[in-house]
Amino acid sequence: MELLIMVYACKTSCAKSIIGVIPYFPYSKQCKMRKRGSIVSKLLASMMCKAGLTHLITMDLHQKEIQGFFNIPVDNLRASPFLLQYIQEEIPDYRNAVIVAKSPASAKRAQSFAERLRLGIAVIHGEAQDAESDLVDGRHSPPMVRSVAAIHPSLEIPMLIPKEKPPITVVGDVGGRIAIIVDDIIDDVDSFLAAAETLKERGAYKIFVMATHGLLSSDAPRLIEESAIDEVVVTNTIPHEVQKLQCPKIKTVDISMILSEAIRRIHNGESMSYLFRNIGLDD
Repeated sequence: MELLIMVYACKTSCAKSIIGVIPYFPYSKQCKMRKRGSIVSKLLASMMCKAGLTHLITMDLHQKEIQGFFNIPVDNLRASPFLLQYIQEEIPDYRNAVIVAKSPASAKRAQSFAERLRLGIAVIHGEAQDAESDLVDGRHSPPMVRSVAAIHPSLEIPMLIPKEKPPITVVGDVGGRIAIIVDDIIDDVDSFLAAAETLKERGAYKIFVMATHGLLSSDAPRLIEESAIDEVVVTNTIPHEVQKLQCPKIKTVDISMILSEAIRRIHNGESMSYLFRNIGLDD
């Protein structure tokens, strides 16, 4: 709301152009319609455009298609070059590493990292049998009441059988290797902890987690500190100084340089394509 008010104030004061720099685009995970829910990213994009933004600079959107919700130019910068540089400089034996996707959904990102570092890839598939899937996020409240009277007697609507996920399995060899789990957002760390435990059982001797946005909400720092994860590497798109004090395993990669260069280029009317060189479709 503060951003929208400031943008609108600039618009009503006849500003020539209003450029928003939002390193972490909020609600970016809610970019698809789930059952009959709302697409919050679209709402946020519409609000920003209506308030008067003329250009947006952001970093590693959860889905690149979010750019299509905007009626203005969007520069979706990438943090992967900085994270790749960290792996090469700060992990001494990175040649003995394997890039891990904690779910098949993040396999494309892991593949992109693996190809650039010339390393192998592993994918964790399935989930623990006692996992509550998406029942805990409030989408199913109030509880569903199956009322026979609500359906017309002549109608028999076929019900879709819920998916049954198999128990956790690792596709790929991680025995005696360094496991580097890559993702875009670390917020709720339970899935990362479960992945780390599975990798330890399969023989990985060191586990790193790399992500662009480190939200690390609630008691995530304590859980990371007590877990099998050796290091969590995130960029400073979101301030996390308090979390770093609680957990020394959290390391920060500075990405301010690429943001400042993007601002300078837009201000001077220079080409932005230099910042996107060698960026593939899956990055």
